Amino acid sequence: MILVLNAGSSSLKVEVFDLSLASIISGAVTNIGTEGELRLGDKRETLTTATHADALDAMLAALASNGVALKDLTAAAHRVVHGGTILTQPAKVTDPVIKAIENCIPLAPLHNPNNLAAIIALREKAPDLPQFCSFGTAFHATNPDVATRYAIPQIQHDAGIRRYGFHGLSYANMVAEFGDALPKRLLAFHLGNGASLCAIKDGQSVATSMGYSPLSGLTMGTRSGDIDGAAVLRISDALGESETDRMLNKNSGLKALAGDNNMKTLLDRDDDAAKFAVDHFCYWAARHAGSAIVAMGGVDAVAFTGGIGENAPAIRDQIMGHLACFGAPTVHVIAADEEKAIARDALSVMGA
Repeated sequence: MILVLNAGSSSLKVEVFDLSLASIISGAVTNIGTEGELRLGDKRETLTTATHADALDAMLAALASNGVALKDLTAAAHRVVHGGTILTQPAKVTDPVIKAIENCIPLAPLHNPNNLAAIIALREKAPDLPQFCSFGTAFHATNPDVATRYAIPQIQHDAGIRRYGFHGLSYANMVAEFGDALPKRLLAFHLGNGASLCAIKDGQSVATSMGYSPLSGLTMGTRSGDIDGAAVLRISDALGESETDRMLNKNSGLKALAGDNNMKTLLDRDDDAAKFAVDHFCYWAARHAGSAIVAMGGVDAVAFTGGIGENAPAIRDQIMGHLACFGAPTVHVIAADEEKAIARDALSVMGA
């Protein structure tokens, strides 16, 4: 069995797969650092944990009581948000890999430290258990330089200021789910509270909407999407850097346009602000899609994944209406499953 771990800033999500990639059980510890909850299968338990290591201990004990003992695991596999330009393939956890993840912390200061915390905690708990990691940026490593380079001085580029792209595990899972039926030129949308798209040609990412950070690209739940750098500088001058960061990432997007970042709620509302927010979301998804289609030299099919992509046919229809000028490509809906992609990566590295 493979234990997949996804350590967030205040949570630890897990899912266990057998070696045929069938899910056995999943759960999470929430609100690490204060009173939270341990969920595993149908079990719910109030729990207070101080650190990710505490959360891991509690989860491992719960798994053991559900027949998944630590000694029964073949491997563990982790989601790591940012791999930079070095970690562009799934990897077995070694000291050099841990060091490389640490070196990427400036690129993902809110995410990579938590991802590392779970890796190190499990290493101390089970030093002989093979661990693997998959990177949210890795799928986009195939983007050409012309797609990733900002037109800025070399010294800033060398410091890591470039487009990386995110949601890579979701797109990788989409490609795997298509299998031999994968279209040659696939326009892929991952639409949730975070939203992006990817131009996938011959199974590889050639362009994506997110850039140096997950802030750029499409209108999102609480993120602004693309905004002129001069506007950011003006806002920062007025509000300060940290408040501007909070505004653009936590208080913008659908939330700023209609006071709510829940797409289902907005679709159920009948007021002008909600309608405008939905229109804005779909319009900018389609605007960026045109750019992705150019990067692929056309489009053969469109696929949607993510909470909105899978569950909001009205959004899919409105986006496809904007894209009618490109013909009538087949539309697919693919269930998002980053955990399965991570387990698949681990099996691949083990096999290699």
